This record gives sequence, C-alpha cells and structure tokens, in this order.
Amino acid sequence: MANEVQPMEKGSPSPPVSGGATIKTPEPPAKEDVLLRMNKELGRALKKNEAQRKWVMVIDLRRCIGCHACTVACIAVNKLPPGIVYRPVTIQEKGKYPNVTMNFLPRPCMQCENPPCTQACPVHATYTNAEGIVVMDYDQCIGCRACIAACPYGARTYDFGGTYTEGTTNEETVVLGESRADDYERNINIEYGRKRVRTNKHSSPIGNVRKCHFCLDRIHNGVLPACTTTCIGRATYFGDADDSTSLVSELLAKPNVGQLKAEFGTKPRVYYIL
Repeated sequence: MANEVQPMEKGSPSPPVSGGATIKTPEPPAKEDVLLRMNKELGRALKKNEAQRKWVMVIDLRRCIGCHACTVACIAVNKLPPGIVYRPVTIQEKGKYPNVTMNFLPRPCMQCENPPCTQACPVHATYTNAEGIVVMDYDQCIGCRACIAACPYGARTYDFGGTYTEGTTNEETVVLGESRADDYERNINIEYGRKRVRTNKHSSPIGNVRKCHFCLDRIHNGVLPACTTTCIGRATYFGDADDSTSLVSELLAKPNVGQLKAEFGTKPRVYYIL
C-alpha cells in the first residue's frame, strides 16, 4: 500500500530535519559472547589465592539440546579409554505420544563441598584440594572402588585398562604415520596437574578410579573447561562464584536454579537452571 510505513534499514540515517541536517541512528552495542566474558573472569580469578576462589559450573537445561558435544570433547581432551566417561548426558523421555518431549541432563562430577567419596576412601587417595575441587591421587589409589559406591551421582568410573583396538591384530590395526591407532589411550595426558602415561607403570590411572576434574590443567592455564567451550548451545557456564561480578554469580542469583540431589547434604558445586 502507498501509505504503509516501511521499516528503516538498520544503521540508515534518519530523514532530514529542518535546516538540512540529518540524525544518524546509533548502532546498538555488540553483545559480548559469554565465552569471552568467562575467559576474562577466569583470568581475574587466577590472580587470587587458591582459597579465595570458588569454582562452580552452571548448566542451563533449557538450552541443552542433547548433542553430546561436551561428552565427546571431554573424552578427546582427557584421552579417555572405552568405558570411561567423565561427563555423560542422560536422556529422559517425558509425556505420552504424540505429546512427547526429551529432557537432557549433563552430569559431570558435582565437586561436592561435602563429598561422601572422600570419606569412603580408606587410603585418602581422593580428597578436596585448596580450590575446592575433588581430585584423585593415582599413586595412592588401591582400586578398592569404595568411592564409586559412595558417590550418589555415578560420577566415578574404574579404569580396567581397555583400549579401542583391543582384540585386533597388528595387521588390523590402522597405522597413522609412525603411531599405531591403539596408541591413543597411551599418549601423554595431563590430569590433576601431572603428566600421565596410561601404562601399568608408576602414576598410571589403570587399576584406579577416574573422574571429572573441571579440567584443572586447562583452567590453571587460563583456558575454560572443554565441555564449556564446546557447548554449541552455550548451556554450560564456568567461573568463580566468589566474584560477585562474574557471570556464574549472576546466574546463581536467579530463582530457577537448583542442585542435583541436594537433599543428601553433599553441597554440589554444579548448579542447574531449570
């Protein structure tokens, strides 16, 4: 229609006013990506003493699409063997056909402030470090698996020493340059601040219990956890809850934030936006 008002293009100048002058519409400020913001906040937190920072993870269940990108990234970064998953994503079907929906729940270690796993360990191989993260000492662990039974979240798994190429012959093993495919699980990895070589030798996790560690080596180098950076829906947030200006502190102040099995008194440091 001739008299229909047409929207102006973004950033285009306003119509001339009296005197021939024009007024330009200002561009709205670009919104900073949450990853960039969290990375800056991570650097700020690392300048504080260990005891003065409180690492927490906030997962927005409304944004999780169940793509398992976080799970795959965690496996790749930690070079996890078959059967070992630090960050599973559970799937729950709700409703009745044809009104069916899917709920997804990423479930890393809850990094409890009152962890039952540390209390169950008879040799103190699992403990809470100065930053409040529950860690494993592979040299101390005797593989009794008492901590697995004590964890109400199923966040711990036992390393039986398996490989992805187990049962194949040398001829069936794919050769990648000078390294065989089954070298994947034996490559040097860094867990809990130490280099690990997955063999039956000293410091190997084989025969021990393994778990999520919030990517300690990454965050100490100013890099966010792998699950946080690879989440395509920006559903996972990480930071220092003792920083009142941090993104995670803002999220924790929302009324729709909850914890998994909080009634157990474990005081999880992983929170969920419902």
